[in-house]
Amino acid sequence: MHSFLRNTAKEILESGVDLQKLTVILPNRRAGLFFTQHLGSLISEPTWMPEVKTIEEIFYNLAGNRPADDLTLIFELYRVYQDLNPEAETFDRFYFWGEMILKDFNDVDQFIANADKLYHHLSEIKELESDLSFLNQSQVELIKQFWSSFVRQDRDHQEKFLKFWQLLSPIYTSFQASLAVSGLAYSGMLYRKVAESLESIPRPEKVHHFIGFNAFTGTEEALIKHYITEFGAKIYWDIDAYYLEDKVQEAGLFFRDYQKDKIFGPTFPENIPTQIDDRKASIKTYATPLKTNQANLVGSILEKIPAGEAWEETVVILPDEQMLFPVLHTLPEQVDKVNVTMGYPVKNAPVYSFLEAVLEMQRYIKEEDGKLLFYHTAVKNLLSSIYLKSVNPVFAEELMAEMQLLNQIHVSAEKLHKGGALYQLIFQKLENDSLFTYLAKLMEALAERLKDEPLQRSYLYQCFKQLTRLREIFAGQDILTINREFFIRLFRQIFREVKLPFEGEPLQGLQIMGVLESRNLDFKRVIICNMNEDSFPPSAGLNSMIPFNIRKAFGLPVQEQNDSIYAYTFYRLLHSAEEVHMIYTTASDQGKAGEKSRYMQQMGVELGREMEEEVVFIPIDQKSPEAITIQKDTEVLGLLDKYLIDENGQSKTSFSPSALSVFLDCRLKFYLQYLANIQEKQEVSEEIDAAVFGNLAHLSMEILYQDFAKRKNRTLLEKSDFEELNKNWVFPAIEKAIRQFYHLEGEADTKLNGQMAIARDVLQKYLHQILKIDEASAPFKLISLEKERRYNAGLKIDTLSGAQTVSLKGIIDRVDEHNGSVRLIDYKSGQDNKTFPDVESLFDREHKSRNKAAMQTMFYGLIYQATVPENTLPLKPAIFNLREMFGDDFNPYLQLKLPRKEGVEVNDYRQFEDEYKTGLKVLLEDIYNPEIPFDQTDDLKKCGYCPYKEICGR
Repeated sequence: MHSFLRNTAKEILESGVDLQKLTVILPNRRAGLFFTQHLGSLISEPTWMPEVKTIEEIFYNLAGNRPADDLTLIFELYRVYQDLNPEAETFDRFYFWGEMILKDFNDVDQFIANADKLYHHLSEIKELESDLSFLNQSQVELIKQFWSSFVRQDRDHQEKFLKFWQLLSPIYTSFQASLAVSGLAYSGMLYRKVAESLESIPRPEKVHHFIGFNAFTGTEEALIKHYITEFGAKIYWDIDAYYLEDKVQEAGLFFRDYQKDKIFGPTFPENIPTQIDDRKASIKTYATPLKTNQANLVGSILEKIPAGEAWEETVVILPDEQMLFPVLHTLPEQVDKVNVTMGYPVKNAPVYSFLEAVLEMQRYIKEEDGKLLFYHTAVKNLLSSIYLKSVNPVFAEELMAEMQLLNQIHVSAEKLHKGGALYQLIFQKLENDSLFTYLAKLMEALAERLKDEPLQRSYLYQCFKQLTRLREIFAGQDILTINREFFIRLFRQIFREVKLPFEGEPLQGLQIMGVLESRNLDFKRVIICNMNEDSFPPSAGLNSMIPFNIRKAFGLPVQEQNDSIYAYTFYRLLHSAEEVHMIYTTASDQGKAGEKSRYMQQMGVELGREMEEEVVFIPIDQKSPEAITIQKDTEVLGLLDKYLIDENGQSKTSFSPSALSVFLDCRLKFYLQYLANIQEKQEVSEEIDAAVFGNLAHLSMEILYQDFAKRKNRTLLEKSDFEELNKNWVFPAIEKAIRQFYHLEGEADTKLNGQMAIARDVLQKYLHQILKIDEASAPFKLISLEKERRYNAGLKIDTLSGAQTVSLKGIIDRVDEHNGSVRLIDYKSGQDNKTFPDVESLFDREHKSRNKAAMQTMFYGLIYQATVPENTLPLKPAIFNLREMFGDDFNPYLQLKLPRKEGVEVNDYRQFEDEYKTGLKVLLEDIYNPEIPFDQTDDLKKCGYCPYKEICGR
């Protein structure tokens, strides 16, 4: 297999140079390691090895200094910025701009640009931009590419911008002076210092060979040219005619310039290698629907590698670092060693998400009556994490269940602290002066619990190291005050850049690496993931304060140079490859279109040979989901036995009108809800939805009249009773209902949020209106309210196993005696219709306007008469629709009404009892009929709000 580093090592050996007097300079340490390995394999007898360095080590050694970390530099930059700008924003607001300014300063120095003139021009352009009439259209468009938002701002905003831009030149000058005094530097500053003092560099003791470079910065170019002309240095180019001789091939952009240079030109080989054309590598592309499918595809490609072949000759390139763990998890068993050469962002690690959630929780802490309260969403997120759940799983589960049951919007620290020491550590309010100490203590506590999780501990260690560094820097700053918000924002900004460096044996096993890490290395088999435009190459755009036209004019890098670097990195992988597998995704991801990389398109045209493409399909059934039918076998029929009354007159449960109504709507829904016991997922809700409001209304009315009966020791309500009820007892009844509904202890104060306070006021209006209607109909005598009395009945039906008695039950909101009738009153929060054409329609599932409310209140007549068989009074069903009660013509009673005919009020359920029982009997026999399965409704309108529609695929 061709290997650039091996061939270069061989050429150096054959040149007869004394290795002990040789310094080899490569773009990165990894290339140096492989070069040393190749050199060692070519040497036949013991000898001194050459000194192997990176280009940055040469500069730092010559400068006599090394760059400070970015965090320290941005703090120092902020200090300078504050001195020059009295209206400076806070450090966390400045941090993003500080990163950008620092990068610009680094570019200015790396490319030896004249900072005074550059920033002077920038200031002038901003002044011109404030009045666009001075510019021609092409200049305006060019400037708008970077400052698109600026031209839309008003004059005040423009002046603020201009004021800032005029600061850039003095910031640069002052920053340089400040760093010089403190002995600090950034890399570009050191590079420039060396490049501007080349004449004073002493002649090195060793000959320098520069190997495998592609794109030089201005300072690197100046240094290498100086070493070539003055010290006899040599340079070895890793190139191919494929992109060098094609004048429009972006991969050869830099090389073509260097080939024309009077110093670099003579260093190019006379015969440019033609490895890409000569090798005729097998190239295959794959289109996958989703990003995660790529990992499975990588695994299947690796499985086909012949046994005994060295894994070191295969590389998996990951332009997107998020693909690392999916790929590692899908490696075939025969891959016994893996070397990962890329950093993995700590922000993607579970432990970082947990730390961030702990800090985020601090934003939503409440203090009431000396109690510390935590917001339910933040608490739930933390309780769901493996770190808290594993410490006390029973406590975490019970607490989440309690939060849901009691609909707790806030949870007290006292309750949370019962979980143990880690719970006590996490659920506390942080003071500004304890933020660093607290987070360090929390990391140590987590590390103690992650002894068996080396990877998670590694993430935690990187976080701890960065936190310690941040703490040290803050300790030396007297210009900053830390508050919680500031700390949380800064934590996110700084930790998003932290990466976990993987350690491995780089010379053994399957190689997995990022794009730029592959420089100078050669592999027989290349697998590249994420070969999508905007991923490889990455999306265009340089974060810079300096507009494109000014960058280009002063020789600073623009996107064209970035594209060239990535193009070269891609094409040089083909120098030695015999197999190339390129995988791209067809689905859009995070705003990026699923378009194949331009490199793949270019190769298809330029190589002049066929590239095989495979489209990887994920089997998806495009047909409508099959109908779900549950046959009533012995097991399913056994589930229905719980509704049957045994020889002792008992049953495990009973049919309610709601259950029967569900069965009429959809047989399958009845099965899922009442037989399979698949319940809707309950969530803590801050909303007062219709169901909650209806429950509170029911409960309030029950309490209002129950308490009346207890106070007065009578159940008869006269007209004279309503004035006192309206004036003194409505509000207490609602308060008591809220306490009961939300399970508040004793006489606990009901501190209501905004929605609940509004709902309470609306409830008062409804209760006053019910009392107004009741006063008009008074006197009446209360018989029962809600759960005060259980009403049951048994109904004989015919089943396959013979006659059976089915248990029926219901909760009647209110039963009272009025004008010689027993009223069966149901409170409804909706707008239920009170008319129906006939009893038969109440059990007709095909009837489009089947009256569920009428079916329910007639059901109440059946169970009331069965529970009170001695009753001889008429049973009058009534529906109090809360929304309709305010109308002048409000009538709560059911009516038999045919279309376009006058309705007839239902004054006694017993007149319809036989017909109603017959309809109910047919319905129940349908439920128990083994020939009629539990199937789906054909009326898709009923599926719209069904909680089981995902199961059905509707």
